[in-house]
Amino acid sequence: MTAAPRRLLLRAYQVGFGDCFVLRFEYARGRARHMLIDFGSTHGGAKPVEIAEDIAEWCEGKLDVVVATHRHKDHISGFATKANGRGSGDIIRALEPSCVIQPWTEHPKAKTNATTAPRSAAARARAFVRALDLIHDAAAVAYEVGRGHAHARSIDRSLLAELAFIGDDNLTNRPAVENLMTMAPKSRTLYVRHGKRPLGLARELPGIKVTVLGPPTLEQTDTIAKQRRTDPDEFWHVLGLGTFATHAVAADGGGRIAPLFPSFVMKGDPVRARWLRRRLRGLSVERLLSIVRILDKAMNNTSVILLIEAGKKKLLFPGDAQIENWAYALEQKWVQKLLAKVDLYKVGHHGSLNATPLTLWDMFGKKRSELDDEADTMLSVMSTQPGVHGRTDSKTEVPRRSLVASLREETEHYSTTDLRRGALYEEIEIDL
Repeated sequence: MTAAPRRLLLRAYQVGFGDCFVLRFEYARGRARHMLIDFGSTHGGAKPVEIAEDIAEWCEGKLDVVVATHRHKDHISGFATKANGRGSGDIIRALEPSCVIQPWTEHPKAKTNATTAPRSAAARARAFVRALDLIHDAAAVAYEVGRGHAHARSIDRSLLAELAFIGDDNLTNRPAVENLMTMAPKSRTLYVRHGKRPLGLARELPGIKVTVLGPPTLEQTDTIAKQRRTDPDEFWHVLGLGTFATHAVAADGGGRIAPLFPSFVMKGDPVRARWLRRRLRGLSVERLLSIVRILDKAMNNTSVILLIEAGKKKLLFPGDAQIENWAYALEQKWVQKLLAKVDLYKVGHHGSLNATPLTLWDMFGKKRSELDDEADTMLSVMSTQPGVHGRTDSKTEVPRRSLVASLREETEHYSTTDLRRGALYEEIEIDL
């Protein structure tokens, strides 16, 4: 039986608004194993090359597992390579990751389960992935409008700033995407989905169990293809979100994924993309923002959710998963039992109001108020930067103040916002 690791060192890097975590598992015998979960940013933080070089030194030239939870820039931009071979992504690639994990929606053929999924389910999956690709066309327009609108003086600058931010975060980052697809052996480039059976990572992470709680496939549930507008029972106070286009990427009655603006769909993606860009430019800023917001959330709901069991500890890393992604997992009894014993929670979506559903929060059994021994209190770690996303007047600021207050009260909370100026990372030691 493989010996379990005895200690975990977790580094949360100062990437500004983004995520970058390295888990170092140390054993009584043999070398330490390293797992990188996300590497990206949209605002602030240390230089990506500086972070990549620190990761390379700390990992002693070898990464065992890389996880890219989803395709947003603030989670994958650090994986981008450069023509001169000196990009942060080139440094990570040189560490020769043994395994790369991404959501099933990133699979080149968009297959949910090549051996068991019926053709209809595979077709629906491909349709959903094509719908996600529309996000990038809308994002390009949003970024363009937000950065320099012809009538900017007459438009609320906060709306333009949000358009620019969301658009930038959703722009296709081809060098990073291609690097992630090819940096590990093909047989160890895994496109994962919700499943009860742990991933087979014994070679890369001896004595450690990694279970994928999300995203589900469309065969399992179509919740990730829909977007609820509000949810007072789950969100951390969502008043003031405004009107969303609630079915921009949604399943229609025939089991297919309804395209955006279905009356104008033409044959061939390039033509459709050109039509989409042209029509989007003609929308008002408010209407364009409502569409881009909903598409942005659809991408968040493809986030990989990992439950890592090492020694006696359970670690939860949900990327930017929001309620639609979580809903399927939270209904499963076996998932509920695992969540009740979580020892460390990586706060979802940089502390946004709808990425830590209250149902999930209530399932955590190691909050301070529920324990007799404070030494067993769960840890929470958050990578974020205030003032970048959302607005305080609409109670959508990231990180959401009510959530942060609860995290500080009920958990041993760590945040990159607490790092001293110039610090590259927060390091947390956990006895396993």
